Order: sequence, then C-alpha cells, then structure tokens
Amino acid sequence: MSKSTNTYNRQNWETADFPILCQTCLGDNPYLRMTKEAHGKECKICARPFSVFRWCPGRGMRYKKTEVCQTCSKLKNICQTCLLDLEYGLPVQVRDSALGLKDSVPKSDVNKEYYTQNMEKQLANTDGTTAVGELERAEAKNDLLLKLARTTPYYQRNKPHICSFWVKGECKRGDECPYRHEMPSDPNDPLSRQNIKDRYYGIKDPVAQKLLKRASAMPSLKPPEDKTITTLYIGGLEGRVSVEDLRDHFYQFGEIRSINIVQRQQCAFVCFTTRVAAELAAERSFNKLILQGRRLKVMWGRAQGQAPPDSKSTVKLTPVPGLPGALPPPPPPPVNSAVADSTGAAGSAPVAPPILPPPPHTIGAIPPPPPAMAHFRLPPPPPPGSQASIPPPMRGHRPPVHYPSQDPHRLGTGKQNYTNESKASN
Repeated sequence: MSKSTNTYNRQNWETADFPILCQTCLGDNPYLRMTKEAHGKECKICARPFSVFRWCPGRGMRYKKTEVCQTCSKLKNICQTCLLDLEYGLPVQVRDSALGLKDSVPKSDVNKEYYTQNMEKQLANTDGTTAVGELERAEAKNDLLLKLARTTPYYQRNKPHICSFWVKGECKRGDECPYRHEMPSDPNDPLSRQNIKDRYYGIKDPVAQKLLKRASAMPSLKPPEDKTITTLYIGGLEGRVSVEDLRDHFYQFGEIRSINIVQRQQCAFVCFTTRVAAELAAERSFNKLILQGRRLKVMWGRAQGQAPPDSKSTVKLTPVPGLPGALPPPPPPPVNSAVADSTGAAGSAPVAPPILPPPPHTIGAIPPPPPAMAHFRLPPPPPPGSQASIPPPMRGHRPPVHYPSQDPHRLGTGKQNYTNESKASN
C-alpha cells in the first residue's frame, strides 16, 4: 500500500477529545480520570478506527470504554458505551417504535461507508447538538416515551460482571477478585445474550421487548364516580417543585382554582374549576409528568370526609387464648298477660292498654304518711318542752379559756380606769 493511499484512508478516521456518554455510564464521581487512545479500536458498527476512552465510573464498579464512534452515536443520538438514547435512557427499538421511525442505516460495507460520509457532511453544518436524518423529523414528545423514560441515573448497571470461576467453585482470588461472587438469577435469561448490532439497529433487542411488554401492562387512571371531585393529587415533590412549576404545567388543561403544597408530606393538590379540565389533566399527566428532573405521581383526590380505602379491611383477627369470652345477651323482659291480651292476635293491629282507675284519695286530701321503716328502729321523738328535748352536753366539752390579754380594762380602755386616772392628775 502506498503512502498516499494510507494517508487518504486516515482522513476518515475519527479523532475526539471527549466521548459522548450518558449520566449512568459517566458515574457519580465528578472527579473522573480517563485514558484516551487515539485510533485504538474499530467501531463495532462502521468498522472505522476511532479514539477509545476508558475509565472507572466509581468505587466497586467495572471499567468501561467506548464501543462505537461518535458519528454512529450522533446518527442515533445514543451513548457511545451503553447505546441507549441520551434523552430518554431507552433502547433504540423502543424509541423508534414509539416515534414510528424506520431504520435507514444500510447494512452492507460499501453502502454503509457512503451513507456515513454523507451524514458527516450534514453534521459538519450543525453545532453537534441537533439530530439529523429521520430523528430530526420525529415528534418532540410521545406518551409511551414519557411513561418509560428514566429520569434518574441507574448506577447499578455499572457493577462488575459475575465471576464464572466462582460459579464453578474454582475462584481462588477471594476478596481481590474484580468480579462479583453471586449466582446468576437465570442462566437462560435472554437479557444475558445481547448483540450490540441488534441493539444499535433496534432489531430483536430483548431489553426493548421487555420494556414494550411492560408498557402494554401499565395500569390506567380511572376517574372517580363522584362528579364533584375536581382535585388531583401530585406526589413525590421532594422540595424541588414549586407552585409556579405546577401552574405552568397544568394551566394548559383548564382554569385552576387553587394549588396547595404540603411540605411535610411532599405532595400537592391541584384543584380545577371544571371536571372536564381535571379529567384531561389526569389523562395527559398520569405516568408522564416530569418536573425538575423528577417523575411525579398523579392520582385523583378523595372527597372530603371520605374514608381511605384501607380502612375497610376484611381481615379477620384470631382471638387471643386465655381471655374471657363475650358476655351472654340479657334475658328477654317478662311479658305481661294483660298487655299481651291487649295487643290482640298475631298480625292484628295493636290495641291500646286499658285505663287504670284513679287512686282512692282525692286531689285535695292529704295522702297518708308512709309506713315506718322498721329496719332502722329509731325511737319516737320526745314531746316539746320536756327535759329530754334539750340535747345533753357533748362529752369532753370544756369551758372557754380566759386570757388576761383579752381583758379590755387591763390596758386602760375601760371607763372606770379613765376617770381614776383623771382624778389623780388633778
């Protein structure tokens, strides 16, 4: 091969200063150290040499590296390592099926190289942040993507792989082994047999098929039967979402009566003026509402005074042994024969009870005294004026004690002492 031919071929090789990565692959460590190898490997999609970056996303995680070149990454708007969508964090097959896109990337080597050169010319005219091709003409938002989108990084995906020697019982490294010492959950799981090209082109991706099946089984939010309920419950605020953020999202569905945020419970209540606006907001926001990078929970509010559904529990409690049982019911009251006769036969109308005769004494007469209570056996009262009517003195009663200091004549306050003192002075 001549030098000119080698130089011409190197013009299509890719050189980059920083990779295109998602937040999950980048890790949670802000001080990250990467190694760069210019033209270190071939792209697994277009087979062109590109700059390979290698790094460790965190403590206890495995080392990761870029798998495809930046041109292939920009064509699909995916991460260079995990090949998931940078905006939604979903596989390419899920995103394309939700947006109705058809894969236009050729599979043969010659057509693939020609297609890549044309796409590079289009990317050169942009700032590198806008999509090109079919993805540029796609819709901005989709209900399925909003339901399945991942809003927070999933760092568990960066864990080391399972040690195959430990599974066989032959690992001798112990704690120094960089792989996980865990048993696989299911050796026949299709997720363990993934092909990077199928993931890139969105064909027979087991992860995408699992997500699509989960989306079809997602529950829907049914409006309550009470037509007076026009309030929506918004949960999962975590202090990041304000009243202005909620109003900016829900005002498009109708007039809002009030928005109340309960900081202690990290939730909010959005009340609409009409039931139609509340139903439209619930339909458009259920499993789709994302504010300040958080996926919020949307549910219908309950009417005031309505008990929660958990209060009507059907669980039967078993009796505690050793405790006394319930008391028997009281005996029925005795039935008077006169009242029973007055009611008549069974099924007939009740008859009024007979009128009792008045008491023997008249209204103006003095009723007779009640009979004496014999069980107390009190003696009869003595006649008035007799000696027995005077109560005897109390036992142990003493006459009042006279103190000299209480005598008024002792200090000269009496009249006699005052006249004697006046005569002596004369």
